[in-house]
Amino acid sequence: MHAAWHRAAVLRESLDPDPADPELLTGETLVFHRPHIPAAVLRRLRRGDYRVQREIDLHGMTVAEAKAALREFLVEALEQRVRCVRIVHGKGLRSGHRGPVLKAAVSTVLRRTGAVLAYVSARPVDGGTGALYVLLSCG
Repeated sequence: MHAAWHRAAVLRESLDPDPADPELLTGETLVFHRPHIPAAVLRRLRRGDYRVQREIDLHGMTVAEAKAALREFLVEALEQRVRCVRIVHGKGLRSGHRGPVLKAAVSTVLRRTGAVLAYVSARPVDGGTGALYVLLSCG
């Protein structure tokens, strides 16, 4: 039952309408957290203090493929009670005038997924602005 519930919840939340975030269009670092997440948790996430337990690389995928792969990845991570994941979306260097389209799509899906507590752009050694550390709710 939990698997079906997680799968349905991730899909439903990721499809809810949400206004575009202007931060996504700049190619800069991304930072997001739910209101109840303390600043100290966000600082630890930014420093890379949480052990990354799973990773997905979305390079070379279309937006539709990346969204589907990301949703499935999140469902599996939640089912396995994973706390922290890294998502590699790239910097959008080949996206031309459109900007980083996968980065924007990933951010949108993550913001709409209630089990995502926070995310920040990774440290340079882990992909910098082309990747995210994501903190998930384990409960």
